[in-house]
Amino acid sequence: MKLPALTAEKIIKILIKKNFEIKRRKGSHIQLEDNEGRRVTVPIHPGRKIGRGLLRKIMRDAEISREELIKLLKEV
Repeated sequence: MKLPALTAEKIIKILIKKNFEIKRRKGSHIQLEDNEGRRVTVPIHPGRKIGRGLLRKIMRDAEISREELIKLLKEV
Protein backbone atom coordinates (compact mmCIF):
# COMPACT_ATOMS: atom_id res chain seq x y z
CA MET A 1 0.00 0.00 0.00
CA LYS A 2 1.32 3.42 -0.96
CA LEU A 3 1.76 6.16 1.58
CA PRO A 4 -0.81 8.94 1.23
CA ALA A 5 0.31 12.40 0.17
CA LEU A 6 -0.18 14.61 3.22
CA THR A 7 0.18 18.29 4.00
CA ALA A 8 2.41 19.43 6.84
CA GLU A 9 -0.65 20.45 8.86
CA LYS A 10 -2.07 16.90 8.72
CA ILE A 11 1.28 15.42 9.73
CA ILE A 12 1.51 17.78 12.70
CA LYS A 13 -2.03 16.86 13.79
CA ILE A 14 -1.12 13.16 13.58
CA LEU A 15 2.05 13.70 15.63
CA ILE A 16 0.15 15.68 18.28
CA LYS A 17 -2.35 12.81 18.45
CA LYS A 18 0.68 10.53 19.04
CA ASN A 19 1.64 12.67 22.11
CA PHE A 20 4.22 14.91 20.45
CA GLU A 21 4.21 18.58 21.34
CA ILE A 22 5.55 21.57 19.45
CA LYS A 23 8.88 22.64 20.94
CA ARG A 24 9.96 25.36 18.56
CA ARG A 25 9.37 26.98 15.23
CA LYS A 26 12.10 28.56 13.20
CA GLY A 27 11.27 29.92 9.79
CA SER A 28 9.32 27.35 7.82
CA HIS A 29 10.12 24.39 10.10
CA ILE A 30 8.38 23.13 13.24
CA GLN A 31 10.15 20.84 15.67
CA LEU A 32 8.08 18.45 17.78
CA GLU A 33 9.20 16.27 20.68
CA ASP A 34 7.58 13.51 22.74
CA ASN A 35 8.06 12.42 26.36
CA GLU A 36 10.76 9.92 25.40
CA GLY A 37 12.91 12.58 23.72
CA ARG A 38 12.20 11.68 20.09
CA ARG A 39 12.39 14.79 17.90
CA VAL A 40 10.76 15.29 14.54
CA THR A 41 11.15 18.28 12.23
CA VAL A 42 8.34 19.06 9.79
CA PRO A 43 8.75 21.68 7.03
CA ILE A 44 5.73 23.96 6.53
CA HIS A 45 5.14 25.06 2.95
CA PRO A 46 1.52 26.16 2.45
CA GLY A 47 -0.27 24.52 -0.44
CA ARG A 48 2.35 21.82 -0.92
CA LYS A 49 2.29 18.15 0.06
CA ILE A 50 5.14 16.44 1.90
CA GLY A 51 7.04 14.06 -0.36
CA ARG A 52 6.89 10.32 0.32
CA GLY A 53 10.60 10.09 1.12
CA LEU A 54 10.38 12.85 3.72
CA LEU A 55 7.19 11.31 5.10
CA ARG A 56 9.05 8.00 5.58
CA LYS A 57 11.85 9.87 7.38
CA ILE A 58 9.33 11.59 9.69
CA MET A 59 7.68 8.21 10.38
CA ARG A 60 11.07 6.64 11.17
CA ASP A 61 12.01 9.51 13.52
CA ALA A 62 8.63 9.31 15.30
CA GLU A 63 8.67 5.49 15.28
CA ILE A 64 5.28 5.27 13.58
CA SER A 65 4.46 2.29 11.36
CA ARG A 66 2.58 2.59 8.09
CA GLU A 67 -0.49 0.91 9.60
CA GLU A 68 -0.41 3.22 12.63
CA LEU A 69 -0.14 6.27 10.35
CA ILE A 70 -3.22 5.18 8.38
CA LYS A 71 -5.14 4.55 11.63
CA LEU A 72 -4.18 7.96 13.09
CA LEU A 73 -5.03 9.65 9.79
CA LYS A 74 -8.59 8.32 10.01
CA GLU A 75 -8.92 9.69 13.56
CA VAL A 76 -7.74 13.22 12.64
